[in-house]
Amino acid sequence: MSELKPSLMDYTQKELTKLVKPAFRAKQIYSWLYHNYASSYEDMKNIPKNLKEELSQKYIVNPLTIANKEESIDGTIKYLLELQDGKTMEAVWLKMKDEQLDCNGEVVQEAKYTICVSTQVGCKVGCTFCLTAKGGFTRDLSAGEIVAQVVTLKKDNNHKHNRKINIVYMGMGEPLDNLTNLTKAIEIFKEDEGLCISGKRQTVSTSGLSSKIDKLGEMDLGVHIAISLHAVDDKLRSELIPMNKAHNIQSIIDAVKRFPIDTRKRVMFEYLVIKGKNDDLDSAKKLVKLLTGIKAKVNLIYFNPYPGTDYDRPSREDMVSFQEYLIKHGLLCTIRDSKGIDISAACGQLKEKTKNEVI
Repeated sequence: MSELKPSLMDYTQKELTKLVKPAFRAKQIYSWLYHNYASSYEDMKNIPKNLKEELSQKYIVNPLTIANKEESIDGTIKYLLELQDGKTMEAVWLKMKDEQLDCNGEVVQEAKYTICVSTQVGCKVGCTFCLTAKGGFTRDLSAGEIVAQVVTLKKDNNHKHNRKINIVYMGMGEPLDNLTNLTKAIEIFKEDEGLCISGKRQTVSTSGLSSKIDKLGEMDLGVHIAISLHAVDDKLRSELIPMNKAHNIQSIIDAVKRFPIDTRKRVMFEYLVIKGKNDDLDSAKKLVKLLTGIKAKVNLIYFNPYPGTDYDRPSREDMVSFQEYLIKHGLLCTIRDSKGIDISAACGQLKEKTKNEVI
């Protein structure tokens, strides 16, 4: 296959100004990309034909297309997105809060949404509970391929550019394993004349590359960090996340303590609860001890079963007991409502399902 063309979404506005002359044309193109969600040069009505032809030789507009999607009764939409080289990855549109109306039917608060984006095709980490791991690692996504997920999902849901959205980097792939493209995408999202998504609305979820947590922290991008912890001792965590052998729990905790945190915010610790593995009160006790000294919030997540897995979903009773123990001992703790449980919601599930259907 011929070499992939870079996308216009791979560039910050400053970089685009250097590529496109005169400078005001770059600003117009930026507006077409992020305010009008242009997917082709034909969409850019006020850009001269010769400039569009010149740019089309070197750059594509949107580097991905929607290959498949499934919508849940709760409003969650899982997307399978196809890249230029035919590879696919996933993104998820999550409805976090419903629209609120007053007694006259006027909107007093808009619905709130989060987009879960991928940073790689496949993943190197190899978590035993994750379906993405079955497909192995293919390649990193470019900054433009990360950015295009948000643009594509906002466009598909008629979500205006100036409406607030939250981004969580916790789709397919380990975000910190693609640090250069991740941080560039973060900067592009923050552009005032683009989507204007501040760092405080962006959360990087990592399985715990402790050295890269430090590198991200040194950049001071204003983003939040979430740690996919899932276990309270290295033996179980190494079973669930083999990478733990190189980046053990204590190294992650130490890196989190060094990470620049907004004093008003907490560090999120994601804890995937698996029946008979980490759902007992002894684990809850160890978790309290582990997070001592960190302004933390624990998010308990039900394991989402998929065909072929050896792991089971915990009971509601055990989840609540675990939560109550943490709260009683001073930790802020929530149980994440399972989104899209009636569709292919587990990470990598729609990709795997679609592949099997094609076969």
